Amino acid sequence: MPTLPQEPSRPSEHEPHQYRQAAESFGSDAERYDRARPRYPEALVERIAAAGPGVDALDAPETPTSSASSASSASPAVLDILDVGCGTGIVARQFQAAGCKVTGVEPDARMAGLARRLGLDVVDVATFEAWDPAGRRFDAVVAGQAWHWIDPVAGAAKAAQVLRPGGRLAAFWNVPRLPPEVAEAFATAYQRVAPDSPFALQATAKAAPDGYQALSAKAADGIREAGGFGAPEQWRFDWEWSYTRDAWLDQMPTQGALTRLPPDKLTEVLEHVGAAIDAMGGGFTMPYVTVAVTATRAEP
Repeated sequence: MPTLPQEPSRPSEHEPHQYRQAAESFGSDAERYDRARPRYPEALVERIAAAGPGVDALDAPETPTSSASSASSASPAVLDILDVGCGTGIVARQFQAAGCKVTGVEPDARMAGLARRLGLDVVDVATFEAWDPAGRRFDAVVAGQAWHWIDPVAGAAKAAQVLRPGGRLAAFWNVPRLPPEVAEAFATAYQRVAPDSPFALQATAKAAPDGYQALSAKAADGIREAGGFGAPEQWRFDWEWSYTRDAWLDQMPTQGALTRLPPDKLTEVLEHVGAAIDAMGGGFTMPYVTVAVTATRAEP
């Protein structure tokens, strides 16, 4: 992923948490975001859900019982998860389906409102750095496609504050590998309509796991600098998804490079990319890599 020039008024792509206008633009079409954005591999969800210390499912005080009845009626352990930058609740619903209890933190009230309507019970509207946990503790802190919008050191320090010993911080990203024809059509059209965008050089790079290495490294460095964690690890999950022309064009306006384009310029980009997909037969299969940076909260 190319490095953008350093400009005081516009942070580089390696400091996206400072570019708040982009970070807070996704709620402009929250319904589309929830409908079109890809989900995450079940293997990732299962690996995180299986690794935490767990809490009592009913979170109720113990009552005196015989050891035999206690063993037979004990509530199963349920992972208590904090979803940072939860958006519309895509990640949260996957963890809920895996039997976890999920609390969301989301800075955009529009995204948080839709998450509540779609079944996420608790959503606090705040940036993670400024969020007040009010003494709450969690077994895991997760962030899907969101950790790069958070200061990596302050975010890791807050995660360490709210995690139980042995709890896990996991920040992860879906990395698409666009077919060359689609990537080239997007880059050509985007550079034409938005040559001065901070995303312009990024748009020319074909997305690949190496393209997210800067974000992964930044997250790992933040974890180390904040302290309170074991050594960060990187996990990788390979999968694929098939898109029709309309399905891919439906997702494109939810991408950070496009959320703030004027409607006429967005239409031009979509038309150019749509023509490229038509020439490929009207659809394509996208290889995805999901990259996770994760670390375990150390014992006090």
